[in-house]
Amino acid sequence: MSQATQKRKIIPYSYKMMITYLLLVLVTDAVIGYVSFMMLTNSRTEIAETNIRTSMAQTSNNLKYQLDEIQRISDTLFSSAPFQRALQKKGKPHEMYLTMIDEIIPKMQSPLQLFGNPIRIVLYTNNNDLNIIEGDDLTTPLKESDYYILSTLEIKDSTWAQQSLEGDDNRWMQVESDRELSQISHVRRMISFDDYQNSGILRITVGFADLLGNYVTYPEEDGISMRLVDGVTGAVMYQRGGTGAEAVDLSSYLTLKQSVPGTDFIIETWVPHEYLQKDAQRLQKIILSVCTISFVVMMLIGFLVARLSGRKMRKIISLVHTFENGSFEKRLRFGGNDEFSQIAEAFNSMATNIQELISNVYAQGIRRKQAELDALQAQINPHFLYNTLSTINSLANLGETAQVTEMVQGLSKFYRLSLNQGNIVIPLEKELEQVETYMNIQRVKYVDAFTFSVDADPRILDVPVIKLILQPIVENVFKHAWYGDTITIRIEGRQRDDRIELSVIDNGVGMKPEQVQSMFNPAGQGCGYGLKNVNDRIKLRYGDKFGLEIGSVYGGGTTVRILLPAEPTSDRDSWLDGLNGGTK
Repeated sequence: MSQATQKRKIIPYSYKMMITYLLLVLVTDAVIGYVSFMMLTNSRTEIAETNIRTSMAQTSNNLKYQLDEIQRISDTLFSSAPFQRALQKKGKPHEMYLTMIDEIIPKMQSPLQLFGNPIRIVLYTNNNDLNIIEGDDLTTPLKESDYYILSTLEIKDSTWAQQSLEGDDNRWMQVESDRELSQISHVRRMISFDDYQNSGILRITVGFADLLGNYVTYPEEDGISMRLVDGVTGAVMYQRGGTGAEAVDLSSYLTLKQSVPGTDFIIETWVPHEYLQKDAQRLQKIILSVCTISFVVMMLIGFLVARLSGRKMRKIISLVHTFENGSFEKRLRFGGNDEFSQIAEAFNSMATNIQELISNVYAQGIRRKQAELDALQAQINPHFLYNTLSTINSLANLGETAQVTEMVQGLSKFYRLSLNQGNIVIPLEKELEQVETYMNIQRVKYVDAFTFSVDADPRILDVPVIKLILQPIVENVFKHAWYGDTITIRIEGRQRDDRIELSVIDNGVGMKPEQVQSMFNPAGQGCGYGLKNVNDRIKLRYGDKFGLEIGSVYGGGTTVRILLPAEPTSDRDSWLDGLNGGTK
């Protein structure tokens, strides 16, 4: 360790631990305070929301009930045949007076007595013989129940009347002064039962204050407002609380909505967040005080603990630095019978074990892997040599001197490339040359009864690979894939990302699926032995993600794909190459 490093000022570990401890305490206190505050706010919000939703549900049910009652009044008048005929009746004034007394007025007075809230029933009729019954000004607020019989001439220029006569009837709408008076009207077209022509328009008006009831769950002075909105147009039909005119910041309110069943109306309640959080401000101060006191106490405790553990911790850190620099000889000595003495014993034992593992286990493991690789390399089936020598002997007996010479030269070159001066790894170009030499020997034996070609990307020819990975596969083709008088063998080589893919392709007899599955069976022999040997050597050298893949169609040929790394996969290759040098 350099002097500059030794003189560098550092913060003792014990104080770093104390700072971390205090930060943890501070974060914990902040989280506890925040969670407490949020829980209070959420609890307040949930209680308020539950109460408001309950009240809104009651209001919605009350509104739905009264709207249905008014709808029933409208249905009763619309479906009454005597009432409809009376509206169409023509006659002398005395006869029309009796009709009004007997048929029309009782039908219109009866709902006024049964409905609990003030309503206004207005019948606009096309029959000029009927007596006109006027009452209070329709532009004044509705204070008590009353009925009217007026001529349709009074509303002939009204848009709502034209819409009703054209078929847009039997619906709730705000017409004329309804919006200013906070009222709503049910409008319906009356149809004659005799000729099915329009006989007039029925309008039943009621105030929103009566429909919604006493909605006083929260006071308006706290900023809480309730409004009734048309769900189709989004227009505010009625509002209680607030001015309703200013633009509001929706993020400052808790907005609750309740739809009215069977209608397009939506009840909205806006509750300011300030109202929900006003009770939490007092508790927020209390929580802040408690968290501050807790932090001060924990800070004192942390300082005392840091002072007590600082010395021994500095010794441990010093020894860790020596281990970091690769020195495992030093040992830690602590007196006493506490956790630090146990750490010292475990630390010393660990250092001893690390030294033994480095000097024994790792080196022995590398040598064992090399021994396994050498054993597999030595297991290459020698039948090719025996068969070739037998062929040479036969040619010599026949006096084929030129062919004998050619085969002996080819065999010599083949084994010179195979031995490779004892090295396991050779360039891919040499491996392909070794296969071509093997095929030249076979060409003498089979008298050109096969075709052979190589298509390898020139960029991968210098990639180092373990030797004798292609020849056993090609030899396996001659032994087991021959089908008919000729056979074609092709070798392809490509680089795919960080892998080299070598493919040996033939158009031989192929294999059945069960044969393919048994190729790499550890107990398998015969046709799968050479393939298994190559696969085991590749996996032992490069890892389990590399090796052989077989694709075959029975009667349609076989493709054996070899997966290799494009570059050496680990520093273990240098170990193996070093060990190779001792076995040349």
